[in-house]
Amino acid sequence: MVATTAPPPLEVETEVRPQRGSLRERLRRDWTLLALCLPGVLYFAIFFYVPVLGNVIAFKDYAPFLGINESPWVGLDNFTMLLAEPEFWTAVGNTLQITALQLVLYFPAPIALALLLNSLVGHRIKRFIQSVVYLPHFLSWVVVVAMFQQVIGGAGTVTNFLNSHGITIGNLMSNPDTFKLLATAQVIWKDCGWGTIIFLAAITAIDMNQYEAAAIDGADWKRRLWHVTLPGIRPVVLMLLILRLGDILSVGFEQMVLQRDAVGAAASEVIDTYVYYHGVINGDWGASTAAGLMKGVIGAALIYAANKLAHKFGEQGIYR
Repeated sequence: MVATTAPPPLEVETEVRPQRGSLRERLRRDWTLLALCLPGVLYFAIFFYVPVLGNVIAFKDYAPFLGINESPWVGLDNFTMLLAEPEFWTAVGNTLQITALQLVLYFPAPIALALLLNSLVGHRIKRFIQSVVYLPHFLSWVVVVAMFQQVIGGAGTVTNFLNSHGITIGNLMSNPDTFKLLATAQVIWKDCGWGTIIFLAAITAIDMNQYEAAAIDGADWKRRLWHVTLPGIRPVVLMLLILRLGDILSVGFEQMVLQRDAVGAAASEVIDTYVYYHGVINGDWGASTAAGLMKGVIGAALIYAANKLAHKFGEQGIYR
């Protein structure tokens, strides 16, 4: 008989977790990182979180010379008066129409442009086009509106060219019937290139082995786009769509104010301009704050509902 020896017992490595230390020790150790974060924290605290406390004006008959504490409490009277005002519903209707156009026309535009840029072979051509399409984002709305006025205004270049060939389009910059499409076109021209940055980053994160496997299986570029690229960027698209729904009632204050006199309030009045003109200009602080508060609550509710819907379809969403 051959004597056998039992194998030595396996040594189980135990993970030794480092001691976190006291709060004072962690502050002393990480003070440089905390100092780097401090400006951003102060920015959001001062300009975002502290002003939220001012929403109490929506429940008061606020008068600036009395202050928030001394202004009388009126409860929901501001909301009742707001919901009974036709101008408010006109602003809501215009906001929803412009938002719908931007969701249908503007939101897919950066995705399509990112897919087009990703298909370019030459890196120099790709970088040049990226620089060109990014540039309008850094222009102010004053410059953008002025450029559109010089191109398609009553005396614009395109308008004069078409008039010389017997085609009359009028002044598109002052036409209330086409203003909502014009506002959407301005947003696409200004921010479409900038919106491609996130989608291009998502496309570059896709594993190239998937493209090679699809090509070996005989998939052409259309099938690779449909079965590899689009599923790869779907989480990013869904996340940005949810965030866009939260901002659905904000369609560009400066853009609307600059063109309000040209097309009239009936076509360009949105919730943000309503709050400005009725609150800051006319002094109706309580009703205007109520309108802004309603917009924020609706946006938060849409984000919550859209995120829950994404979870039901198996997507991660923006939070768990």
